[in-house]
Amino acid sequence: MAIEIKKHLTPPVLLIIFLLVVSLMIIFPVLNMIILGAILAYGVKPVADKIQSKLKYSSVSILLAMVVVLIPLIVLIAYIVIELTAILTGFVGSNSYADISTTVSSLSAYLPFNFDVNSISASLNSSIQEIGRYVLNYLVKFVKSLMNVTLDLFILVCSVFYFVRDGGNCLEFVRSFVPEDSINFFDNTVEAVKDVLRSIFYGHFLTSVIIGIFAAIGYSLLGYPYGLFLGVITGILQLIPVFGPWPIYWALFFIDVYTGNYPRAVIVLLFGFFLSTIDMYIRPALSSHYADIHPLILLVGFLSGPLVYGIVGFIVGPLILGITYVVLDNYRKEFLMGDSQ
Repeated sequence: MAIEIKKHLTPPVLLIIFLLVVSLMIIFPVLNMIILGAILAYGVKPVADKIQSKLKYSSVSILLAMVVVLIPLIVLIAYIVIELTAILTGFVGSNSYADISTTVSSLSAYLPFNFDVNSISASLNSSIQEIGRYVLNYLVKFVKSLMNVTLDLFILVCSVFYFVRDGGNCLEFVRSFVPEDSINFFDNTVEAVKDVLRSIFYGHFLTSVIIGIFAAIGYSLLGYPYGLFLGVITGILQLIPVFGPWPIYWALFFIDVYTGNYPRAVIVLLFGFFLSTIDMYIRPALSSHYADIHPLILLVGFLSGPLVYGIVGFIVGPLILGITYVVLDNYRKEFLMGDSQ
């Protein structure tokens, strides 16, 4: 075994390994943007191909497609940051959380035991204020780090452009290193990865967009402030398995019950049930033709991805885990099950 390894570890191979490790160390700080660029390029390419059918220049078609796909995404992120900052600034700067003591006192009349209302109210006030200040400080730090954000966005845009234009050549370059006996596995894996991308794009992201649009329209018609913002947050929560839109409409329901707006409380609850129900029809209809990924894989990806890659981890995390799953499953079918037959 040692002789075989030594036989393959020739000077050229060692040089290649060394250069790959050094290259990975260089690009590691922006690796998340490159991965995200490759993922987004998969969604931009069909748009670019349609535009190119009417134009002669591929570069112009790609740039127009990127504007169509990426600009709304960047605007959406900016909108969330601006709205959240405004909401938190108004909340922390006001005395609205001082009414908590009144609420706690009202609830204490219905409880079978006595407790210190003032102590609990003070703790709740302090906790809410600290949470608001923490989030607000985080947003301020985020704005101050715009130089890094600008660099990340520049690398993201460049990655999307070149992956759309030269992604096919890059894939063929990698394929040229694959041994003949593994070509079939490589091709099947590429197709499985494409199925994962289609499944997550169409079955999850598109579903969240549809649910978010329905929610924004419904909340606005019901007269809630920040109806559009609530719709955006509902769409984001829809991406996360187990969650969905219920945290938003249940919170609005309890707020309406507390303020005495019982008719709207009933309507928003029925509307929330409608949002949760249509998800069961939209998601399978969009993703049933592609990869079938277990919800736990997506859940872990959505929750742990941001811890590793930041905000882009919401996209990169589930995609990487989903791709890893289908690669392992394809290897199992191609080699392990094939050898046992």
